Amino acid sequence: MERIDFSKVKITGGFWKQKQELVRNVTVHAVYNRFSDTGRFEAFKGDTSRFTPHIFWDSDVAKWVEGVAYLTMEKREPELEAIVDELVCDIEKMQDENGYFNIFYTVVEPENRFKYRGCHELYCAGHLMEAAVAYYNATGKKKLLDLMCKYADYIEKRFVIDKDTDFITPGHEEIELALVRLYDCTGEERYLKLSEFFVNQRGMHLEDGVADWSVQMYCQSHMPVREQRTAEGHAVRAVYLYCAMADLALKTGDIRLKKACEDIFDNIAEKRMYITGGIGSSQEGEAFTVDYDLPNEISYTESCAALGLALFANRMLLLDPDSKYADVVERAVYNGFMSSISLDGKSFFYTNPLEIIPMHHTRDVSVTGKSRWLPIMSRQEVFDCSCCPPNIVRFIPSIANLAYTKNEDTLFIHQYMDSVSDIEIGGKKVRVTQKTAYPVDGKVQILVEGGDINIAVRIPDWCDSYKGETKKGYAYLELKESSPVELDFKMEPVFIEADPRVLDNCGKYAVQRGPVVYCMEGVDNGEGLRDIRLDSKCEFTVEDSKEFLAPTLKIKAYRKEKSPTLYRKKTDNYVETEATLIPYFAFANREETEMQIWSLIK
Repeated sequence: MERIDFSKVKITGGFWKQKQELVRNVTVHAVYNRFSDTGRFEAFKGDTSRFTPHIFWDSDVAKWVEGVAYLTMEKREPELEAIVDELVCDIEKMQDENGYFNIFYTVVEPENRFKYRGCHELYCAGHLMEAAVAYYNATGKKKLLDLMCKYADYIEKRFVIDKDTDFITPGHEEIELALVRLYDCTGEERYLKLSEFFVNQRGMHLEDGVADWSVQMYCQSHMPVREQRTAEGHAVRAVYLYCAMADLALKTGDIRLKKACEDIFDNIAEKRMYITGGIGSSQEGEAFTVDYDLPNEISYTESCAALGLALFANRMLLLDPDSKYADVVERAVYNGFMSSISLDGKSFFYTNPLEIIPMHHTRDVSVTGKSRWLPIMSRQEVFDCSCCPPNIVRFIPSIANLAYTKNEDTLFIHQYMDSVSDIEIGGKKVRVTQKTAYPVDGKVQILVEGGDINIAVRIPDWCDSYKGETKKGYAYLELKESSPVELDFKMEPVFIEADPRVLDNCGKYAVQRGPVVYCMEGVDNGEGLRDIRLDSKCEFTVEDSKEFLAPTLKIKAYRKEKSPTLYRKKTDNYVETEATLIPYFAFANREETEMQIWSLIK
């Protein structure tokens, strides 16, 4: 299997075109401005007059550069390119002759290079390598790529040849998958071997570098990777590791590595993933916990984790074209990831709760330092740990990476996006066009020009209307030239229940229409959302919403009459009302208010 790179796919309209234009016109500039305000770009000049660099600032800037590269790939952006080119010159000036580059360990603690496993040196290196590959592919400018190859060579020397570093594997994975990309770009097999080294050594040593409040499981070092069967520890670190494991399984044909990836994925999708595709249910360590522990109000579900899960699941499609992987990609992207960015493109969530009760944010009025942790209720323009905003900047412009894969004779269509793609398959060069308003509705027209081809189209897991034969969730069809295939995945709002072992959701139901999960907000429904009971016997009214780019839903509902006393005998007195539900990804864009996904029904 081979992925059709997003550079071959042009988004032409619909949901993702609007989101890409938002990133191009607003988000990439908003993130740059906040990073400039906080000294992140100054740091690369060695200027610490305003701010002292943090250990992970390199990665923040690198992800922004990668995002610029992807925007430039479609349409040149001279102003943004000029910023990147100046930054590359700064990196060249600050890089050691031996190839080392990390701005914190250059201007703040040069004596501590490669001494502290948990301090993100190799994580930052990985993101710089990914940015270098992206910028070279987009512009043909090779300087940053050359600088990062020099750095990779030095890392190989220190970790593999000299073995004189104070740790063996990084505390935060990222370099592992970046080295695979560097190998794909340069053809230098040493980089693939270096990725294998870091993956193979993980869990083989009791290394220092784990925080005193955690254990080796926190950074997935509790056992060799081929023996791991469950998703453990820091969620972002975990899925970045699993991405690299999947990459290496594909490149090397390692069956044991593939099996580990399959079992870990199933553990996530069946026992440790929110309905939104969010992962990492605990604020303590931003981590996975135990099976079915999926609290709503205190869910952590970091934006980067949802993105990482989508990347991992998308890689699994190259190992096995099974729709369960593409279904998780879709769930994570339209819900747990898209909730990260505001509708105006300027502010972001680091965490993405599934329920908000404003009263709980102000309940500890007489004590200090003892309040329980709760996610913030409104998005912010920048964070001290600002990994999520630039991840959004790089992910949305490259979203078409999720759309297609191919083998020798079949084009697999995993995600539905209004687009035009130039693809070579079976010795033919063809143009494949998708025309769709997805996820507003489920109608998709697929047209091919240049010859007949075989296609495999994913039947989404939420779709009950398709009655044809499928293989692992895909319908295999012959697409005749100039004779489009018409798909119509009926998007009817449905109630979803969770496994009863998810204790927070016992007796409650979520609403989903197509790939989009819905929620209620107090701004539409008044206070006390937990008391609202949706009428399960009544049909939903679907209303267009240009504001949200997906429809809103209305349904008959009931709520209890307020009581003159704090407690009373059970009554059956309900007041009829109408409940309004909006796409979960659009919550918290109007005001700070109650929000919930899981509701009672009547």
